[in-house]
Amino acid sequence: MKLIRWGATDQEKIGVIINDISYDVSAFGGDYNEQFFNDNGLERLEAFVKANQENLIEIPSGSRLGSPLARPSKIVCIGLNYADHAKETNAPIPPEPVVFMKSTTAITGPFDEIVVPKNSVKTDWEVELAVVIGKRASYIEEADALGHVAGYVLHNDVSEREFQLERNGTWDKGKGCDTFAPLGPFMATQDEIEDVNNLRLWLTVNGQKMQDGNTSNFIFNVPFVIAYVSQFMTLLPGDIISTGTPAGVGLGFKPPVYLKEGDVVELGIDGLGTSKQLVKNYVKN
Repeated sequence: MKLIRWGATDQEKIGVIINDISYDVSAFGGDYNEQFFNDNGLERLEAFVKANQENLIEIPSGSRLGSPLARPSKIVCIGLNYADHAKETNAPIPPEPVVFMKSTTAITGPFDEIVVPKNSVKTDWEVELAVVIGKRASYIEEADALGHVAGYVLHNDVSEREFQLERNGTWDKGKGCDTFAPLGPFMATQDEIEDVNNLRLWLTVNGQKMQDGNTSNFIFNVPFVIAYVSQFMTLLPGDIISTGTPAGVGLGFKPPVYLKEGDVVELGIDGLGTSKQLVKNYVKN
């Protein structure tokens, strides 16, 4: 299945995509959140859709898409997980995954604006494959990792490089700014993706190709990453692990290139659709 959430910000309803047509399934009840995934939500939703397929209502054309997932308990990110990206940022190949957290308040829809934060001069882009946890995971083995996955989603891990790298502390402060986690357009369940470790992912800025990579070039593949993270924290249903970005980020150019108001970022991953964000400057409300 392909899961979507649609409607006004903070008022999203749930939906599904069937044969490229989007349907409202809000009559199913609830949201795509921890409770949904923990309570066999995918199986129950599939049964609901089959039982009501003739009566499902199409979502109006042009409706806003929100993040396909309601706010999870956490977003865990893996840094420097492609050798070419590590090289372009002058970082050594990590001997084990680099782990940092991204604020859940950064989550937006796939076509919402990216807002350059106040006092930012180095806002950057990162196309990433994100994993959605479907079953509680704590101290799991790599061989069992995919059994804890609900599905996958496209993620733009927007980053402020000065906040991330030049201010004292962890990477987190440059990763969790508002609008820095556009997700979607949909979450694809595992059966929709033939080989998660062999997916092309790409990103353009104003139509110019910046990133063009493949998850076959992971340093640490998806099962390893899930099992690894579970050694340090319990992963709850609905949690997100973002698996890193390939070469082509703005930081890696000489001189670096960063986002400015009016830029348009487009990105996609095989089987997970495409998203598009217009860049705007922060304006105090």
